[in-house]
Amino acid sequence: MKKLKEVLGKSFKVVMFIVATIIWSLFVYTIDGEWLYFLPLIAGDILFWETISWQFWKKKEKKPKKKKGELRSWFDAIGFAVIAATILRTFLIEAYTIPTSSMEKSMLVGDFLFVSKVAYGPRVPMTPIAFPLVHHTMPIGGGKSYSESVKLPYHRMKGLHNIERNDCVVFNWPAEDIGRPVDKKENYVKRCVGIPGDVLELKNAQLFVNGAPQEEFEGMKKQWRYTVSTQGTGLNPKILYEKYDITEGGYGRNRNEYSLTLTNNSRDALKTFPNVTKIDKNIEKQELYADYIFPHDENYKWNVDNFGPITIPKAGETVIITTKNLSIYKDIIERYENNKLEIVDGEIYINDKVATTYTFSMDYYWMMGDNRHNSADSRFWGFVPENHIVGKALFVWMSWDTNAKGLKKIRWNRLFRSVK
Repeated sequence: MKKLKEVLGKSFKVVMFIVATIIWSLFVYTIDGEWLYFLPLIAGDILFWETISWQFWKKKEKKPKKKKGELRSWFDAIGFAVIAATILRTFLIEAYTIPTSSMEKSMLVGDFLFVSKVAYGPRVPMTPIAFPLVHHTMPIGGGKSYSESVKLPYHRMKGLHNIERNDCVVFNWPAEDIGRPVDKKENYVKRCVGIPGDVLELKNAQLFVNGAPQEEFEGMKKQWRYTVSTQGTGLNPKILYEKYDITEGGYGRNRNEYSLTLTNNSRDALKTFPNVTKIDKNIEKQELYADYIFPHDENYKWNVDNFGPITIPKAGETVIITTKNLSIYKDIIERYENNKLEIVDGEIYINDKVATTYTFSMDYYWMMGDNRHNSADSRFWGFVPENHIVGKALFVWMSWDTNAKGLKKIRWNRLFRSVK
């Protein structure tokens, strides 16, 4: 009879937990706070698994309790840790590193970032069957870390706010063409300089947004490549690095010429050097067409420093499409929004119907690196669809300088610094 009561008691607890979870899920849905769905996991641990002491501040009464075996204890602890970490990584916050210098000096190679998934709303995994805590490749032996046997449509939970101009955003690289699902493509981090509906234009390396120069603020440190000419003595690379934080560049065409990547501050500092005779920004001329620049079309003779104007697509808006401007929208229509696109006898067919207009299904964004002459960004491969957005860069929790030695390897002044 006692055992029956215990079984019934446990069954009742399980049933009530399921009912409460359903009610909680409905409540979360009605308030558009979908990122709160993870809370029943904590409640389940408190009620059933007890892998973490959630009431560690209370004094516990000593009661005889059947001890778990050591192996079982380790299994439960590791299992819960993996589940909890996966939930946190998927829906709340994730760690990233900065591998390239495309955002120097705003973010440095060796910065370790925390990225908020809640800021713009967590994206529900499109490939839910995957090895936990791994992006797209197994750490040992290589190979895919995910299965495509189950695929979910794109859905983003409600976030704290929308993407704003000049946010530093982590996203899946849309131009990747090796066949991986959207959420398993490589992660990039850039500054969002254009939001849906904005008109962007680059004139002699100066970015204009809706006709006005791009807003600049403290913490946003843009760089360009310059040719620095000297007379007589050269420049000491140790002084350039240690005093002026100049980390990119070297000799130019001769010993009296350098090609250096400089911020405005480091450029102005070099102007004071007695042996520096001239500093010229390297700008590609307006009439110079670069076929590696988006949209890779001779109808648009754009380059890295003179580009546009171009309008960032907005969900629900309709544009006129022609064979002349189709190159701007081709990837959107065909790759990102999954339509059949053909040109037959000079006419555009979308899903086997003649089309002269197109209505966007998603919002799009324009991403650029602050290191303007050393950044593979939207100038090279175009728009970033909303379903490729991962999250917002929050702060640097660690920064590691591989060029330094000893304790100097840690950039102490960057620890826990917020990303601007």
